Amino acid sequence: MVPTAQHRPYKLPESVLVVIHTPALEVLLIRRTGGDGHWQSVTGSKDRLDESFEETARREVAEETGIDARAPGCLLTDWALENVYDIWPQWLHRYAPGVVRNRERVFGLCVPAATPVVLSPREHDAFEWLPWQRAAERCFSASNAEACLLLPRFV
Repeated sequence: MVPTAQHRPYKLPESVLVVIHTPALEVLLIRRTGGDGHWQSVTGSKDRLDESFEETARREVAEETGIDARAPGCLLTDWALENVYDIWPQWLHRYAPGVVRNRERVFGLCVPAATPVVLSPREHDAFEWLPWQRAAERCFSASNAEACLLLPRFV
């Protein structure tokens, strides 16, 4: 679909989940705006079909948290895990007609302790650093909680 003043392009059904953490396994969670109050890791869809999952992960981290995944002391790791899930009915309008499932690639991003976070106020209104087990308990999404619980295997 060509974007117009009235229409945005459809979202691509390929996205990333990035578990941002410190070497001590404290996980950054961010709270979505819009009244749902859901806590999550960084997530986001590819902007283009030819955008790699790694590029998407770096871009989404920068957009949502202000963190540069290429900064000294940061290490972005592709966990080579994918979640495939049904898109929630209330969000189907964002996707092309007939698209009902999303493929999500999981990454970890190790950052130095005390890395500053600058949220995109359009998307998130609060953040917390939590021990990985507590972060898993706080996550709204089951796949996000599972990723937090898997963190020790990937460091």
